[in-house]
Amino acid sequence: MLTKTASPTTITLWNGREIPRLGMGCWAIGGPFFAGDTPLGWGEVDDDESVEGIHRAIALGIRFFDTASNYGAGHSEEVLGRAIGNRDDIIVATKFGFATDPETKQATGAFADEAFIRRSVETSLRRHKRDRLDLLQFHINDFPLEQSDAVFDTLEALRAEGKIDAFGWSTDHPDRAARHAGRKGFVSIQHTMNVFEPVPEMIAVVEQKGLISINRGPLAMGLLTGKFTADKAVGAKDVRGAALEWMVYFKDGRMAPEFAARLDAVRDLLKSGGRTLTQGALAWLWARSPRTFPIPGFRTVAQVEENAGALEKGPLSAAVMAEIDAALGHA
Repeated sequence: MLTKTASPTTITLWNGREIPRLGMGCWAIGGPFFAGDTPLGWGEVDDDESVEGIHRAIALGIRFFDTASNYGAGHSEEVLGRAIGNRDDIIVATKFGFATDPETKQATGAFADEAFIRRSVETSLRRHKRDRLDLLQFHINDFPLEQSDAVFDTLEALRAEGKIDAFGWSTDHPDRAARHAGRKGFVSIQHTMNVFEPVPEMIAVVEQKGLISINRGPLAMGLLTGKFTADKAVGAKDVRGAALEWMVYFKDGRMAPEFAARLDAVRDLLKSGGRTLTQGALAWLWARSPRTFPIPGFRTVAQVEENAGALEKGPLSAAVMAEIDAALGHA
């Protein structure tokens, strides 16, 4: 489980290792993949730039990389394997549950039976060029609660066999977070969280159960970088242009007006202390709870450097946090 440390920007993991309290999310570096004509990736990528970005992150102290077996139909895992391999000083977290065809780059369904889980683990180990997966996360957000028991029984078995070191669930539902928190080896919940979505119910479960809160979407899919204007649209192969129910920050490939207005309300507050907007968004998460662990995505070395630069400045002050709460109407 998580142990608080003296530094607000380090975290002690389930294995006793203390690392910077920031990981890198690797969805975008997987490149394009699709469900029919609907894009599920973030557009075209340069693998050499991705590898350089990973190496730069490591040079800056980052020790945690999060991906999934379906990102880029497996390509994200392959890029991480190329860049990191079996280094034992780096934590690699991946996910299972969504199947893809690496040839067609098409999603082929969602599965959670034992045979599928075991095949997925072996495939992830091969792609990552690793002997063991550090953290394996169940990727199906709203999987039925009662049926999830068998899934985590399988993960316990895989841990006992030495295939994985720890496991968790990528879900936005607090009841799912709580369901398996008592299992040995269940250490984390990955969930959406950012300055627009403080998710107090989830944080209450995380803190009560002593879990790690791995924050996906810490930059609201890029909205909190400040690079989008009302007339700037994403590319044709970018998931942010897809008409998906959960795509709230962007509409028709452009930032949603209601979120643009909320960003304007806190922009200067997030940039306090000489931070960039991105760094302020990460600093907000660190100040929100001692158990938060943001994993901003990246596609370039420059993005890695900006993300990692937030560590030097630390969490936002209590006074600034209060002003942000007031501006956004947080309880």
